Order: sequence, then C-alpha cells, then structure tokens
Amino acid sequence: MEEKTVVLTIQDGVGLIRLNRPQVYNAINRQLAEELTATLRKVNEDPKVRAVVLTGEGKAFCSGQDLNDRSAIVTKGDEISLGESVRSRYNPLIQAIMDLKKPIIAAVNGVAAGAGCSLALACDLRVITPRTRFVEAFVRIGLAPDSGSSYFLPRLVGLGRALEIAMTGRDVEAEEAVRIGLANQLAEEDKLLDEAMALAKQLAQGPTVAIGLTKKAIYRGMETTIEEALEYEAVVQEQAGKTKDFLEGIQAFGEKRKPNYRGE
Repeated sequence: MEEKTVVLTIQDGVGLIRLNRPQVYNAINRQLAEELTATLRKVNEDPKVRAVVLTGEGKAFCSGQDLNDRSAIVTKGDEISLGESVRSRYNPLIQAIMDLKKPIIAAVNGVAAGAGCSLALACDLRVITPRTRFVEAFVRIGLAPDSGSSYFLPRLVGLGRALEIAMTGRDVEAEEAVRIGLANQLAEEDKLLDEAMALAKQLAQGPTVAIGLTKKAIYRGMETTIEEALEYEAVVQEQAGKTKDFLEGIQAFGEKRKPNYRGE
C-alpha cells in the first residue's frame, strides 16, 4: 500500500494539510498532485473546516515538480509535450485552491520552488520563516512559469519585479519576500506552524461565507472595470446579507458583545 503523500488533520475549525514527501523536499509527483487536489475539494465541502493551513513535512515546503517522475513528460513522436501535464495535473490543483470558499494560509517552512512556489502564491496568505526561499525556478531548466505563477506573482509584487524574479529565477529570501509583499508574516522557525494555525483559527472564528465572498470579490475586482466591480459587490453583499452570521454580527453589535460566528 502506497504511503499517503498528503495528510489532513482537523482541529478547532482548521484543516491542516501537510505535503508528505520529505525525502524529496515534497516534490510533486502524480500521486501528490491528485491527493492534494482531492483533499482541497474535500475540505471545501466540509462544514467543520472553516480555514485551511498548507505546509510541508521536513525541511522544505515544496521543491516543485519531481523531475524523476516521468509521468509528467508526455512524448508525441520524438517531441516532449508538457502542456497536457500542466492541464491535467497542475491546473486542477491551483483551481481547487481558488475555488475554496474559506481562507487558506501557506506555512512556508523552507524552500518553495517552481510549482511549489506557485502553490504558495495561490494561497490567500503566506507565513514564512527566516530560512524560507521563494524560487521561480522554471527558467533554470529552460521553462516558463506555470501552475498560476504568471497570474499570482505580478499581482503580489507588481509587473516589473515579477518579470525580474521570473526571468532570472533567483532566490527571493525571507526578508525581501515580506518587504515586497510576497509573504505576509515572518515567524521564527520553531513558531511557524503555531503562528499560522493561530491566524487560521482567528479566521475560522469569523464569518466564513463573507470571507469566501471577499476572496472572490477582490480577485474579480482586479480584472474588471469599476462599474463591474461595484455591481459584483452588490451581488456578493446580497449573498452575505442572507447569512446567519450577518444577523449574528448585527445582534452582537447592538448588544456590545463579541459575535459568535458559525460559518453559516
């Protein structure tokens, strides 16, 4: 029986997802990609999970595509075709993160390289340690970014800096990552998971539906005109206003107490 490459535990409303291939720095093979996609879809539909933390076992977050996994390389005649691998393996994985109706935090416990960097960037927030490194490593082996990096990187750090990071493939160290907006929070190495979980538990106690709608509205707002953004705000506000959490928030405000949100 194959060992699981992704391990899920649920505590206090937080789904903690661990990438579990530490011997290869949590490099992504077919099994990991499929198990992680399935796990993300599972927690998305689980009402007990109201926030998610994604991290890696061992010394790394994720070193990207497992270059020893030949299933990632499709041959057509004498030519290598990587497009289908990206479409079938990585695109569904990143889409599963974007489809989450609850917040997801990457606890980046070391290197996040190539598709592993993309994986971290696709999360809503990133908590890192002093030894964390982000590496858009694709160019180092003659490839262009995939797994959403071309989408997320310029939105986080701006166009010019994104081009420079992706074209050079250089390491972005922890302090720079926080300074340029690639990461949200810097934690001591032995406190990383504690701080990521504390943030996740704080979010898990919030109005989950409203937080999910916030995520959708902000991403959509980056793609639309002001008129379209204003209209979509009206759409999501209509949905948020029909939740039990909204009623609880209003009632708690009137009673001058902390709201007890249930994610409904």
